[in-house]
Amino acid sequence: MKQHRWRRPAFLVVLTLTLILGVQTFVAQAFVIPSGSMERTLHGCPGCVDDRVLVDKLVYRFQSPQPGDVIVFHAPDDGWKENLPPGEDALIKRVVAVGGQTVRCCDAGRVVVDGQPLDEPYLLAGAGQDRHSFGPVTVPEGYLWVMGDNRDDSADSRYHQYGPGKGAVPVEEVVGKARLVIWPPGRWQPVRGAADR
Repeated sequence: MKQHRWRRPAFLVVLTLTLILGVQTFVAQAFVIPSGSMERTLHGCPGCVDDRVLVDKLVYRFQSPQPGDVIVFHAPDDGWKENLPPGEDALIKRVVAVGGQTVRCCDAGRVVVDGQPLDEPYLLAGAGQDRHSFGPVTVPEGYLWVMGDNRDDSADSRYHQYGPGKGAVPVEEVVGKARLVIWPPGRWQPVRGAADR
């Protein structure tokens, strides 16, 4: 009788852990943002509480990442991992251009994709992106050109543009799309892409 009484709770614990693991592996996962490279969209500066974001791991099974999306990805091997803490390889940036597009900087301080200057209201005010000229770079097919919203404090595609992917990130390294800031509670909000304005 005692044995029977413990079977059901044990089954429920195993079922719950399996569901949690399944959701985290295939559906959604929370990530901590450890730097200020995505200010003002996400906090991570000295003295700030590192934002935690909920990442949608399903969306890119049905569509490709688009310019303006904020993505979490595994750092490629070609120099991206140099400044990361040991054991960590997840980064978060905004997609600026996709495979086949040509990107350069700058036109009056604005990044230009396929000849069109971008309107980027999510950038940290006063960030001098015009001081970081680059390109033109044609993004290889199957890759993404990514940049932080705080252009003065972001080791992004611009700093790796002489590697195998010309600084771009392989689409296969993308974990998912950042959807929500879930921590701290006072900053609960959606993570907005260019199409969400």
